[in-house]
Amino acid sequence: METAQVMDAALRKAAALWVAVPGRRGRLVWALWRDGSVWVAVGGDQEVPGLTDDQAVTITVRSPTTHSFLLETPATAHLVEPDEDTAAALRAARLNGPAAWTEVYRLDLP
Repeated sequence: METAQVMDAALRKAAALWVAVPGRRGRLVWALWRDGSVWVAVGGDQEVPGLTDDQAVTITVRSPTTHSFLLETPATAHLVEPDEDTAAALRAARLNGPAAWTEVYRLDLP
């Protein structure tokens, strides 16, 4: 199964994945799969220390049902200003309460 299909299937069910910045441990974050990229809102209760614009990161996806490893892939983080539809989708993807973010990153896969 190709990377995009794994991302789409996994994030439809769980809306969470691990993001690791080089030299740091991965962080579990609420995420959104949209337009072929992973979108992550950070700030408040969801932080990815060291995440910056145009940075290489590693995304790890686990099965939402069995928690087994599904995929690990590199990506590039881009600091973006989401449009209204994407912002609404990010708020809906956050299952742990109201979204209070300071930055939104689009993680582009190779």
